[in-house]
Amino acid sequence: MAHEDAAKIAGLIDGIRIAMLTTQDDGRLVSRPLATQDVEFDGDVWFVTERSAPWVSQLGAHPEVNVAYAGSSSWVSLAGTARVVDDPDRLREYWSAFTDAWLEGGPDNPDNVLVHVAAHSAEYWDSPGAKVTQVLNLVKAKVTGERYEGDNEVVDLDRP
Repeated sequence: MAHEDAAKIAGLIDGIRIAMLTTQDDGRLVSRPLATQDVEFDGDVWFVTERSAPWVSQLGAHPEVNVAYAGSSSWVSLAGTARVVDDPDRLREYWSAFTDAWLEGGPDNPDNVLVHVAAHSAEYWDSPGAKVTQVLNLVKAKVTGERYEGDNEVVDLDRP
């Protein structure tokens, strides 16, 4: 993964606290909102959850997941492999008042664990500028018939 690719994705997901994590459940795709814990994107994302959550046990059989982020003018879709991680020190590091509001017992509760997603690839869509610029680009596209301006790239994140 090139440094500029990771930097672009990091910039797009920076400030988007909640992601939608999609897992496989008996052949169905199911998504749920989770708070991203590590905001310095390097190809990995981390979540705090409960080991007893039904979807967590599915990761052993179906570790391939998708993590989707939606901002005000950008969207990122990460495809990767998820695994449950028992790391009490990292769990304490990521624990916050926000996490405490959703999960019981704090970082010392053995049911609270980390889910690590190692991203293999990402696709992003980025609309340039502020809302006013986006509206003007949309109007321009409708009037001129030209395509709406924005970036769309697929990035290979597999690391050696």
